[in-house]
Amino acid sequence: MLVRGMPVLGRQFCIILCPSHRSVSWSFDHLSRTRLRIERVARKTATELCAKPASTYLNQMPLNASTAELPAGGGPFRLSRLTLGVFQRDQPRHTISLAGERARVIPLARGEGWVLPAGAEGICRFDDSMQVTLVEIEASLLAGSPFANVADKVHVGALDPLLVQMALQAESFSAGGAIYAETMAQAFAQTLGRSLVPPDAPPLDDARMRRVTDSVRADPGADHTVTAMADLAAMSADHFARAFKTATGKSPLQYVIGVRIEAAQVLLRTTNLPVSETAFRVGYDDTSRFARHFRARVGATPGAWRAS
Repeated sequence: MLVRGMPVLGRQFCIILCPSHRSVSWSFDHLSRTRLRIERVARKTATELCAKPASTYLNQMPLNASTAELPAGGGPFRLSRLTLGVFQRDQPRHTISLAGERARVIPLARGEGWVLPAGAEGICRFDDSMQVTLVEIEASLLAGSPFANVADKVHVGALDPLLVQMALQAESFSAGGAIYAETMAQAFAQTLGRSLVPPDAPPLDDARMRRVTDSVRADPGADHTVTAMADLAAMSADHFARAFKTATGKSPLQYVIGVRIEAAQVLLRTTNLPVSETAFRVGYDDTSRFARHFRARVGATPGAWRAS
C-alpha cells in the first residue's frame, strides 16, 4: 500500500493507492490528475473565502460592537439584528423616520440613542458629524427570559446608564476569550431587556416619579433616602411615599432594594468582584444585610447564584 501526502491550504491530504502489477502506471497517472483537481478546488475555495466581507463572519457572532465616525447628513438604514445605538455627541436636530412614517425631530444628547429591532428600516438625519457606538445582538439571547418581547420594541431617547457603560466597552468583550465574550453577550442582552421593561417603572406621564426612578437606576449605590427622593420630586416625604407607591406598586425602600439587587446580579455575572465589594458598590455597608435581601429576592445566596 502506498500513501502520498499533499499539502493543500495548510492541511495534509492523503491519497492511498493499492497498486498491482497491472495497474501501477494507471494509479500514478490517476494520482496526478486527482492532485490537479484538488488544487483547483482548493484555489477556488480560497478565492471565495477571501472575497467574502468580514461582516459575513462577524454577523455570525451573538454580539457585535463597533464605533463609527459619521459625517453630517445621515441617510437610509436597514438593520439585520436587534441593535442599540449610543450617541457620543449631542444631536439637537436628530430626525428619524421608521418604515415610511413621518419624520420626527427627536433631540438626542450624549449617552442617549435608540434601540431598534431586527429588520427595522428608515431614514436617520443629523446636522452635525456624529460618533456612534452600535451594538448588534441576536434576539435569541433574550429567548426564554422575562424580556423576550423587547426584541420587537422601538425605543428612541434616554438609555439606562449601566447599559450605556456596557455598550461602550462591548468592543473589548471578545478580548477575554470565547467563554467571556458569550457571558458578556448574555449579560448585555439581559441588561438591555431589563432597561426597556423596568419592572417597577411608574407611568411615563408622571415626570416627577420618573425623575426619581431614573436617579435610582443611574446610581443604585447612592444614599437614596425617602427624604432625598422626595426632594428630587419636589414633594413632602409623606406625600411622596404615598404617590410613589400608587405609581409603582411598591414603597420607595422596596423599589431601591429591587434596583440594587438587579445591579448586583449584573456585577456577579459579569465581574470577579468579591461578594462584599459587590454589596458595597450597590449601596450596602453590611454584607449580611445584602445577602438577606438578595436571597429574599432571588431565592439563593449571592455566592450560590453566581456559581449556578
